[in-house]
Amino acid sequence: MSARRSEDTGVAVIGLGRFGCHLANSLARLDHEVLAVDRDPERVQRWSGELDRVVQADATEEAVLRQLGMADFPRVVVAIGASVEASVLTVLALTELGVPQIWARATSEKHAKILHSVGAHHVVFPEAETGERVAHLIVSRMLDFIEFGDDFAIAKIRVPPPLVGRSLRDLAPQDRYGVMVVGAKQPGQPFRYAGPETVLEPESVLIVEGSIAQVQRFAALA
Repeated sequence: MSARRSEDTGVAVIGLGRFGCHLANSLARLDHEVLAVDRDPERVQRWSGELDRVVQADATEEAVLRQLGMADFPRVVVAIGASVEASVLTVLALTELGVPQIWARATSEKHAKILHSVGAHHVVFPEAETGERVAHLIVSRMLDFIEFGDDFAIAKIRVPPPLVGRSLRDLAPQDRYGVMVVGAKQPGQPFRYAGPETVLEPESVLIVEGSIAQVQRFAALA
C-alpha cells in the first residue's frame, strides 16, 4: 500500500475479533484499503485472503506500529475487546505516533473514559448501540432506525395505509405528526428526495426524521 493511497482512503484496523473483522470487511467493500493487525496467527491466516494486508503483530508496542507505517494512516480503529489493557496501550502508542483520528471500541463506561484520557478521539460501543437499535426494530414497525444522542432519529418505514394516495402538502406530516418525510422509494425505483408534491404510493418506503417518540408514533400508523 503506497503512502499516498493510505493518506487518501487507507484505514488501519487493529484487532480482528468479531467486531474488527466485520468492520474491516465493510471498509474494504466501501473501496478503502485496509491494513488489519492482530497478534493471533490463526486470525491473521483466516483473513489474509480477504483483506488487502493482514499482519501479525503486537500493536501495544509503539516501535512495531511505526514499522508498520501506522503513522501514515489518517484513521486507525482499535477494535480490541478481549483485553482492556491491550486496547489502552495500543491507543496510547498511536497517540505517541500522532495519528490524526483514533477510533476505539469500549466495553464499558470506565473503559471509555480511560481510552479518552490516553488519546482516543472517538469511542464506540458496538454491542450496546446494536442492541438498542434492534430493540427499537423489534417493538415497532420500523424497517431501520438510527438514533442520535439529542433525542433525534431517522427511520425507514413503509407508507402507512391510511396515508396512501395523498401528497405531503395535503398531509403536512411535520405539523400533524411532528416528523419530516425526507425521502420516498417506490417499488423498483431508487430513493428520491421528497417534496410537497410527493404522493405516497402503495408499498412505498419512506425516510422520516423527528424525535424518537414522534418517529415511533408515525411508524405505528402502518
